[in-house]
Amino acid sequence: MASNKKYWKSVEELKGSSIVETLSKNEFVEEIPTDEFLGDKDTLENSSTSRRDFLKYIGFTTAAASLAACEGPVRKSIPYVVKPNDYIPGVADWYASSMADGFDFANVLVKTREGRPIQIMPNKEANGTTSARVQASVLSLYDEKLRLKEPTKGGETITWADADAAIAAKLNDLKSSGKSVILLTGTLASPSTEKIIEEFIVANPNAKHVVYDAVSESGATDAMMAMYGKRALPNYHLDKAKTIVSFGADFLGDFHGGFEKQYVNGRKPETGSMSYHVQFESNMSLTGANSDKRVVVKPSDQVFALINLYNAITGSNISSKSTPVDADVKVMAAELKKAGSKGVVLTGMNDKNAQLVAFAINEALGSEIFDTTNTLNIRQGNDSEVNQLIADMNSGKVGGLLTYNVNPIYSLAKTEDFVKGLGKVSLKVALSTENNETVDAMEFALPTPHFLESWGDTHFDQATYGLSQPTIQPLFNTRQIQDTLLKWSGNSTKYYDYLKSFATENILSGSSWNKALHNGFYKLEVIETVEFETEVNVADAANALSNSAKKATGFELTLYTKTGLGDGKQANNPWLQEFPDPLTRVSWDNYLTMSMADANELGFENPVRDNGAIDGNYAKITLNGKSVTLPVIIQPGQAKGSFGLSLGYGRTFGLKEEMQVGVNAYPLYANSNNVQFGVAIEKVAGNHEFACPQVQKTIAGRHDILKVASLKEYKTIDPKDHHHGWNKPAYVSYDHQEVEANTIDIWDEHNRELGHHFNLSIDLTSCTGCGACVIACHAENNVPVVGKKEVRVGRDMHWLRIDRYYSSEVETREDAKELGLSRGETYRALETEAENPEVTFQPMMCQHCNHAPCETVCPVAATSHGRQGQNQMAYNRCVGTRYCANNCPYRVRRFNWFNYANNDEFDFNMNNEYGKMVLNPDVTVRSRGVMEKCSMCIQMTQATILKAKREGRAVNTDEFETACSSACTTGSLVFGDVNNKEDEVTSLVEDKRAYNVLDYLQTKPNVIYQVKIKNTNEA
Repeated sequence: MASNKKYWKSVEELKGSSIVETLSKNEFVEEIPTDEFLGDKDTLENSSTSRRDFLKYIGFTTAAASLAACEGPVRKSIPYVVKPNDYIPGVADWYASSMADGFDFANVLVKTREGRPIQIMPNKEANGTTSARVQASVLSLYDEKLRLKEPTKGGETITWADADAAIAAKLNDLKSSGKSVILLTGTLASPSTEKIIEEFIVANPNAKHVVYDAVSESGATDAMMAMYGKRALPNYHLDKAKTIVSFGADFLGDFHGGFEKQYVNGRKPETGSMSYHVQFESNMSLTGANSDKRVVVKPSDQVFALINLYNAITGSNISSKSTPVDADVKVMAAELKKAGSKGVVLTGMNDKNAQLVAFAINEALGSEIFDTTNTLNIRQGNDSEVNQLIADMNSGKVGGLLTYNVNPIYSLAKTEDFVKGLGKVSLKVALSTENNETVDAMEFALPTPHFLESWGDTHFDQATYGLSQPTIQPLFNTRQIQDTLLKWSGNSTKYYDYLKSFATENILSGSSWNKALHNGFYKLEVIETVEFETEVNVADAANALSNSAKKATGFELTLYTKTGLGDGKQANNPWLQEFPDPLTRVSWDNYLTMSMADANELGFENPVRDNGAIDGNYAKITLNGKSVTLPVIIQPGQAKGSFGLSLGYGRTFGLKEEMQVGVNAYPLYANSNNVQFGVAIEKVAGNHEFACPQVQKTIAGRHDILKVASLKEYKTIDPKDHHHGWNKPAYVSYDHQEVEANTIDIWDEHNRELGHHFNLSIDLTSCTGCGACVIACHAENNVPVVGKKEVRVGRDMHWLRIDRYYSSEVETREDAKELGLSRGETYRALETEAENPEVTFQPMMCQHCNHAPCETVCPVAATSHGRQGQNQMAYNRCVGTRYCANNCPYRVRRFNWFNYANNDEFDFNMNNEYGKMVLNPDVTVRSRGVMEKCSMCIQMTQATILKAKREGRAVNTDEFETACSSACTTGSLVFGDVNNKEDEVTSLVEDKRAYNVLDYLQTKPNVIYQVKIKNTNEA
């Protein structure tokens, strides 16, 4: 159980580094620069100022500073001459919409203030979910640096009319000459847009539509086409699964768009049953970190393990070879057979043959989890057609290329071939929201609006039709691609009218357009059809897959997308760049992940500096004649003989200098295959400085931060049992007896039953560590971005962080001595733990303690406790002593070392007029010298109370929300009023899994955690 384990955040902490021990005792990792404001030693010694004068001077300046703080700058605003009837200043409006940028697809709600979108939340009625990237996309709307503003030809501004005339004439010439015109887009998932493209092709018979996704899942769509006659992605109903086996499919990350909501819905311990999830993988992924059992296996062995599983389940004898994990494969074959139709197998390999083998296993099981009817219409890129396009361009067959929001010059492995072929194309037109390498290479650059400025429709799966609507007037002189294609097809219809007519006639079946637009979606009936199964020879597919893996040599590389940056479309978004990776906790970088065993053999290390910063060595890796030099992170859980590297970094064109970080891994993405063999590596000179807060925010030397139990323990053992309980309360010695800590208190209790009293419950079982809540908190509370340099020295400003803990069975070195282990044996035992540790994620924010240690030490009463349970900050009272941060056992307070707004040193979103449009006017932008922290979204709770008061009613059950709880896809974060017995949080606080972090300190937090339950398959 949890109490018998050692929890650790970094390799250095695992080793027991003295630096980590020192850092755990420091209030702040950076020394206060007293010399800057007190002068040097000689000046101070020669000063004739008396102590009395000094104190008088200090008193005067403190008073002056306090008065200055009360005199904020005067900002004048111009009122409406004629106020819109449906608009109330100071009250937010919400619009239902959909996001589809080619990589991320979501049904969303958009919050606007005074005509400005400021936040995105999931449209839960449409079963919508949001990731960190979807949450952050609202900031990309205001990216004045990167967005295209005017139509241009050869870099010179032209009018839309001139652009239309010139391009139409060229299209007619190409039609006459018979040369092809290619429209290259990402996945659109838009029925009306696809119909407009069809009409454009009818008007231009020499035109063709090619779909290109930077991060390809063409292997799965090709396999679906081969086996079921449908080019789509299969759906997976993981909420119904009993046994889940995944071979490198990060389905809690970006695999098929993610299935975190369904996954968590099938893992509710209170129901008495949970799905059993086993992950075979080489990289430590978000999915592997959340699995019940994680089997570390390098990519080539995953291939043979998948084939061996197929043989074991079907009784076939397809040629394969043994792997180090065959014992686990044999066990999982038995488990899947036992689960039958409730079992499912997934693979993340972008290989048609691998997908066919996985599909065949699901067919053999009769899997109900594997859905080929209500399929997914996302990630429709076609690798073979993209390769053919490049070949046709170079052979001179392509006369015109029209691109829409794609950047192949950055993201193609065959960049050189594409650029060479582009030089042979006579008509080059880029329709794009942002400027990028590909747009710069085109003759015409036509700006298109951001999705928050656009009309549109979406069809992410067969059952859900979504609608998009503009939430702000266009910021620049843009035009939607749909309007452009209609005009070039000779159709004068406006896209809005076209869309409304299309939806009414083809989708809504007599239902109201206005209702569908208001809701943001319309549910369609998915008709069960007889599955079209072709005669796919699975043996041939498996043999082809096996033969490719048998050729594997050297080190093996898995290319993946980070939870934060994805495919790199939003690389100029500072919220995402500063977002710490859930696993490595590194921000502002990509890197080569390497196992501890390989690092020791190759001589790589990640030393921790005395300020908590982590450094790294550089490696040069070579693959298919291409070399990349990048830093190395030693990642516990990485398979020996394999590396991991994330895509989406290394962009430079048009980006702010601060955002030009990392290296471009796309040149290594040969054949769009996320697994590459034959990687050569060498250590090269240089020291890399990472921005990684994992050591700096360690709550060190304290137990009961995390509690983890098995499903069997949850069902059979009393959680409070003094000896064996999995949720034992803290005990202290009182009057020579051990008593529960919560029975002893030095504080007087206050009556908290009047009015509202807010609590936040966090279920560690359902928290996947995705971090959507972190970005939602940024957006709602105007949290500043500080940049890589400041993050490195421990000055990040995140109000909410996701702590990632690894766990080891050997708790301390003293325990090792008791077991009779030598020093070498102890180190090897700990190193073994680092080969495949268990992982737990824990959201950590201000705990809003009812007996708050921070409140008692503030000399100016800037932090105090409200009657509703929130620990409040009066920013204009704070003088920055930082005593509160020193006295906080949870390390959740943040100090403004600088003015981050209107400061050229921090050129992020708060330093220009467009970026400031995303700021929430309900929340103060803090100034230098002020302490800040999670406010439990007090502006949201007060808005809810005022709304109910205005409407003459009581607050509804579960009406209270915070930004983090609203954004949480899995429902892990539940916020509410414990004085309302009907609120969900009230029962959660009393649940047998509920506990407080560091409960023996008796701070009595209003944030309650639920013990994490893992299905060890014993129950």
